[in-house]
Amino acid sequence: LDKLPKGGQIIATQVASPFFAPMKLAFFVALMVAMPWLLYQAWAFVAPGLYKREKRLALPLLSSALLLFYAGCAFAYFLVLPMVFGFMARVTPAGVAMMTDINAYLDFVLVMFLAFGLSFELPVALVILSLLGWVTPAQLREGRGYAVVGIFVVAAVLTPPDVVSQLMLAIPMCLLYEAGILAARLAAPREARRA
Repeated sequence: LDKLPKGGQIIATQVASPFFAPMKLAFFVALMVAMPWLLYQAWAFVAPGLYKREKRLALPLLSSALLLFYAGCAFAYFLVLPMVFGFMARVTPAGVAMMTDINAYLDFVLVMFLAFGLSFELPVALVILSLLGWVTPAQLREGRGYAVVGIFVVAAVLTPPDVVSQLMLAIPMCLLYEAGILAARLAAPREARRA
């Protein structure tokens, strides 16, 4: 409501929207809050079957994946969404009343959270690929140009059709790609580090 034009309001176009939208929001908030406990339960189930080296690698990867996902959601909430809604309110043509449907708004926000949360997992994905031996840190450095182009394409697909939100996803992803190269270099076996 803060970013809507003066007098703007959120509306419900379906009969059950005022009931189901808050329920949907409560479910996703509960899932986000319970995620550390759920991951711990999954870890407690899988950990007894892992070797010591696998345990040593899996725990930092799981915890960093969780932190990066939350960081992506926080980035979307505090920086991206206010800018996107402000931009959309400014480009609303004269004579058009901007009254957003509560379901459409919630779906949009959840997609943005998911997009940014998953995009911030890039360093973890690069470390896993490096540990599996599919890529080396040297290959990641050499493919940097292709990665940047791919990042901008992914950002264009995942964000609304404005350049501001695309850049706000692409620039952190480029920085996270660089962080992923460093993390992959630290986590890779010694012979792969030299390559």
